[in-house]
Amino acid sequence: MPDVTLSRREAKDLTRRRLLQAALRILDTEGEAGLSTGGVCRRAGVAQSTFYVHFRNMSELLQALGEEADRRVGPMVRQARRRSGREPHSAERLREAFRIPLEAMCGHPEFFRLGLRARFDRSTPLGESARRRAAETRSRLVEDLVEAGLPADTPEQARRLEMMADGVTALTEAMALGHLEGRYPDLEEAIDVLIAFFSGARAQLLAARDRTSPDAAS
Repeated sequence: MPDVTLSRREAKDLTRRRLLQAALRILDTEGEAGLSTGGVCRRAGVAQSTFYVHFRNMSELLQALGEEADRRVGPMVRQARRRSGREPHSAERLREAFRIPLEAMCGHPEFFRLGLRARFDRSTPLGESARRRAAETRSRLVEDLVEAGLPADTPEQARRLEMMADGVTALTEAMALGHLEGRYPDLEEAIDVLIAFFSGARAQLLAARDRTSPDAAS
């Protein structure tokens, strides 16, 4: 019979994951008001003192939950974007690049809303963490846009790429909120709007590049 004994590190990592999953389930079922260290520990099946082995407070747990979500969803989104860049005539690849983050936001509504609110809170570590993760998301999107052929050779081009990245992110969040509020019941229709915005912004940036290229001036 194989030895399935966990090492101390593996057991600690497992307990940490159970605490994170318990917090997410509480957010899904009870909302932010249901979050407490005791409730999370009961849902995870561990002693309350165990919580403080892994997290100093609930804010730190929520920061970790956001980072875990980024580690899980971020690579899938980037892979879909890069596949759409390599296959520019594949409409489904581009749709997938927008569908993944939309479904992630709508899959855990309370956690999504909590993250949006935290981003505007300048007085807490949770707000700082949310803003840092938003900046990282913007930076990754800009990198993928450059890899897909959009120009970033001048300060103006780089600034406009950041604007485009912020616009894509803000519109994705707006579509998710509209879906959760019942105003946009069809996520595929929301994806249509996201693609229209993305395609229009992309075309404008490419046109601006062509107007300022040496060939255009000659």
